[in-house]
Amino acid sequence: MSSPDPQVRAARNRSTQTSAPGRGSAGRGPVVAVTGAATGVGELLTRRLAGSDEVKQVIAIDERRGEVAEAQWHILDVRDPAIAEKLRGADVVVHLALDLDLETDSAARTAYNVRGTQTVLTAAAAAGVHRVVLCTSAMVYGALPENDIPLSEDAELRATAEATGVGDLLEIERLGRRAPRAHPGLNVTVVRPAVLVGGTDTALTRYFESPRLLVVAGSRPTWQFCHVEDLVSALEYAALEKVDGELAVGCDGWLEQEEVEELSGIRRMELPSAVALGAAARLHRIGLTPSPAGDLAYTMHPWVVSVSRLHDAGWRPQWTNEEVLAALLEEVEGRHTVAGRRLGRKDATAAGAAGATVALLGTAALVRRARKARRRL
Repeated sequence: MSSPDPQVRAARNRSTQTSAPGRGSAGRGPVVAVTGAATGVGELLTRRLAGSDEVKQVIAIDERRGEVAEAQWHILDVRDPAIAEKLRGADVVVHLALDLDLETDSAARTAYNVRGTQTVLTAAAAAGVHRVVLCTSAMVYGALPENDIPLSEDAELRATAEATGVGDLLEIERLGRRAPRAHPGLNVTVVRPAVLVGGTDTALTRYFESPRLLVVAGSRPTWQFCHVEDLVSALEYAALEKVDGELAVGCDGWLEQEEVEELSGIRRMELPSAVALGAAARLHRIGLTPSPAGDLAYTMHPWVVSVSRLHDAGWRPQWTNEEVLAALLEEVEGRHTVAGRRLGRKDATAAGAAGATVALLGTAALVRRARKARRRL
C-alpha cells in the first residue's frame, strides 16, 4: 500500500492533536467494541480508539483479523448470534460492518446489512451493552428541491429506497429507533455523514470520475462533503458518549455546483430531466451501470445538513469542503466513469467526453454492444 498523500497525513496529525477533550484517564474509560474493524472506517476507528487514553479496551470484530495489534480480536460474521458472547464486557458497540459496495448484488447486500444490524442490536442488549452507535448517511434525509439549506438534524427522513443502499440505511435507522423500546436500557446513537471521501467508492464519488459533470436542467445541486478522518473523530465522540441521539457529520457549509465546477476544472454537461433520468434508468435496467436512476437525485437537489449537535459537544471538522473536494479529485485521478460505470483505460480512450454524452442519452454503442451480446447467448 502506498503512503498517504500529504493532505491525509496532515489530517491524521490534526485529528490526533484535536481528539475529544478530557484525555488522560487511562484504564478508567469504556470498553468499546467495533464491528467491521479490519478495513475502512472500522480500521481507522479501531486504531484511533486503541491509542486513546480515554478507552480502557477495544474489542475488534470482523471476518478476518486486522492490523491493530492493541485490540482484542474476534473473527466471525456479525450475523452469527455467537457475537453476543464476544460483546460481554463491552460498554459501547460501534457497528460499522456494512456492505455498501456498488457492485454487490442488491438482495445479498440488503440481507447482510439488515440481518447484521438486527443481530448486533439484539446481541448488544443480551450482553449488557448500554450504547450502540450506528453509522448510516445523511442521504436518509432525501434529496428534494424544497429541502431547507441546511436541513435540521431533526428533519423528517424523506428518502426513498430508489438510490443505492439507501433502503438498507432507512431500515437500519428503523431498527435503531425500535431497539430501545424492545431492549430497555439500551441507547442508540446514529451518525449520518455527508458525501464521504477518503478510500470510498460510491455513486457520488464516481460522479467526479466523469469527463463532464452531469447537471440536470432546472436543478440546484449543493455539495457538502465529509472526510473519513472527520467521520472517525465524530464516531469517537459518540463512542465516548460525549454526544448522543441522531447527528449529522460533515464539513461546515456547502458548495454550489458552479463552485464545484470552478474548483475541479471539470465542465458541465446539462441535460433535460426526462432525458437524464430515462437514460439512467435504461442503462441500469440492462445492467450497464451499477447506479439506479435514484442516485441522480443526490446530484440534483440539496441535502446539506446542519452539524450543530457535534458543534455543541465541542467537535469541529478538521477539513473544509474545498479541501475534501481537492482530496477526492486527487484520489480519483486516472479513473474513468461514464454514467456510473467505471471503464478501463482502453474503453475510456474510445469513449471520451462524446461517449459520455451518448451513454447518458442511452443510445451509445454500449447499449448496442449489450444487445448484441444478449443475441449471441
